Amino acid sequence: MSLTRRSLLALAGVGALGGVVSGCSGALPKIDTTGAGFGQGGTGQVEIWCRGATQAGIQAFADAFNQRQQRISVRITPVPDGQFVTKLATAIRSGEVPDMVDFDDINSLLFSSRGAFADITDPVSRIPNRSALSPGHLRLATIDKRIYGLPLLADNSVLFCNTELFERAGVDLDQATKSLDGLLDAARKISRLGDNIYGWTYAGNSSGILGFTVQPHIWAAQTDLIAGPVGNQRANLVGNDAVTETLKFMRSLWQEKLVPPGSYADSGTQWGADFRAGTIGMFPGNFQSVVNGASKSFLDKLEVRLLPGPDGGGAFFDGGDNLCMLNGAPNPSAAWEFASFCVAPEQQEQLPKSGFVPIRSDAITADFRRSFPLAVLTATHLDAGYAPKTLAYNVIYNQADGPWLAMFRRAVFSGQVEAAMQAAESGYNRLLKQAQA
Repeated sequence: MSLTRRSLLALAGVGALGGVVSGCSGALPKIDTTGAGFGQGGTGQVEIWCRGATQAGIQAFADAFNQRQQRISVRITPVPDGQFVTKLATAIRSGEVPDMVDFDDINSLLFSSRGAFADITDPVSRIPNRSALSPGHLRLATIDKRIYGLPLLADNSVLFCNTELFERAGVDLDQATKSLDGLLDAARKISRLGDNIYGWTYAGNSSGILGFTVQPHIWAAQTDLIAGPVGNQRANLVGNDAVTETLKFMRSLWQEKLVPPGSYADSGTQWGADFRAGTIGMFPGNFQSVVNGASKSFLDKLEVRLLPGPDGGGAFFDGGDNLCMLNGAPNPSAAWEFASFCVAPEQQEQLPKSGFVPIRSDAITADFRRSFPLAVLTATHLDAGYAPKTLAYNVIYNQADGPWLAMFRRAVFSGQVEAAMQAAESGYNRLLKQAQA
């Protein structure tokens, strides 16, 4: 869930989004992925569109694949995140589609529910050690037990901790990161170090980043802000204790000046910069936002934890990409051969070099632990990953005028927690109803 992910919903509201993707169903001939030899011995060109935000990850896979064999040539075409849905919908209607798309997993449902993506349940079942794949990614790409997307790379939110500041403040990191009370106590002690050092930081005016980093505290309590199956979902805010406690925690961080003053207006343009500067004790973020531009000496000071719930537990946002094959794909068998190559453990082990994390647990070898210690946690705790499966995610969580950001800001910066939750409840329900119409 990077800055660029937020821009996806520059597309506009749920009505506009629904209009963009409507009419896709039935526009393309179905791909049969169950035949003997599918995904073997292919030849020719494979065309793949990817999000601009994650091009580095899949481009590295394509380069390695093209160098290893000469039968198939994979060409990656990056598409700006804000144009992806519109461009793909237009291609589907015209009948001229790429073989696959490297798609934001949170949006997999938008097209698979309209019959645009091929059913790849059978070839996925044949992937060696399939149980090692991210269940969160697969869940977002599954409808009625049929799979329409293959996990490709992970972009997760976890809690990065500056151990040097913890030690100077006399805080036990393991104890502090078990609950919201522990985090608040640690933030207070770290902030008392002074010299513009703060215990926590957040981008308080970035809906997408807040959705990426705050929701896991709620999910860790085994609840969600949306309840019910897709098609019959409703808000689950009023009376949800985990939501209340999480917003109160964020309010305390602001009220007690435990976050930098700029957190109020931060739209995410400098996300992670204060943490990398060494002035923040705890940073809820992703691997890429921490390691890019950071020195080895700084990274050596860091430890990673899951984001705890109010009274314990731990969770992370199971973000990243799925590889989805289009019905009507010109070269599907060769495309699947490439997809199989990408998810092999030896390829997944290289993902941190591109700023991402493996989507399979068996990629975490002893060498991987030594080379990328900050990228280990989520791949070894895949069951703690979660992301809401809903058609309304983007309009609720990624748009600046959505109910999620309005609730956060009213609760945290104005202190009106209960009123903010009540107002958001109606906003969630309105958007869910529109998306499910």
